[in-house]
Amino acid sequence: MSNNIKGALWALLATALFVLTTALAKIAATDYHILQILFVRQCFVFASALPVLLHSFPHGFKTENPLQHAVRLTGSFIALSSGIWAVTVLPLTTATTLGFAKVFFVALLAALFLGEALTRTRVLGILLGFSGVLVVMRPGLNGFASLYTLIPLLGALGAAVALICVRKLSQTESTPTLLAYQAIFVGLMSGLPMFWLWKTPDLYGLLLLTTMALTATLGQWIIIKALRLGEASIVGTIQYVALIYAALLGLVLFSELPDTFTLIGAALIIFSALYMMQKEHRQKVALKPT
Repeated sequence: MSNNIKGALWALLATALFVLTTALAKIAATDYHILQILFVRQCFVFASALPVLLHSFPHGFKTENPLQHAVRLTGSFIALSSGIWAVTVLPLTTATTLGFAKVFFVALLAALFLGEALTRTRVLGILLGFSGVLVVMRPGLNGFASLYTLIPLLGALGAAVALICVRKLSQTESTPTLLAYQAIFVGLMSGLPMFWLWKTPDLYGLLLLTTMALTATLGQWIIIKALRLGEASIVGTIQYVALIYAALLGLVLFSELPDTFTLIGAALIIFSALYMMQKEHRQKVALKPT
């Protein structure tokens, strides 16, 4: 079995865990504030990263780019909190579909802040992708079909900002430094409001929150393993299987059926993202010396 196939299989598992995390968060949100859910998640992420953080202390916390870290952490916090918020007010499939808009935000921000070329392929992919977003949101004379559809878009933008910052920071910062700041400060941002928002969970709530946090943490480590084994273009393609997982879990757990507009929009978004990835992969292969 090739490394790309192994990477793809691990990515399938990671994607399933991420969608399961989202579904469990949707259930938990009926009793607990979204920031409490995020705080519990971050506690587990921090615990899993603690050996690396301790090994790299104190040099792992030194940085020459505090402003970029602040922007990145703000983007991460917005992405994670909006991701949980979105599934509490939207069907799982709709929130998942609109979350894919991150790909197009990344392409735009990379052109603006990283100097990456906005090629014809990217422009076409971005336009087609955002047309899919509009199909899902259904803007009309009376506004959007639901203003709640703006929430996953806000999360997608936050995730894109965080990713662009990581691309810049990774040129000068070590992996332990990036990990340390994310694990600690996003936890603090969600943890400070716990003085007012914390609700002590009962046994069911404790099991639910713990399982949710474990699936999130395990998914993060598995996707890292997938990226180490397989090419990023192949592993990245697997993320769109999340839509299938979301549709199945939405039906089984919440009796949700995706509407026609969501399915059409999802098809446009996925097609445009795959189109960009395939074209750019071919261009990179063509540029390699033989």
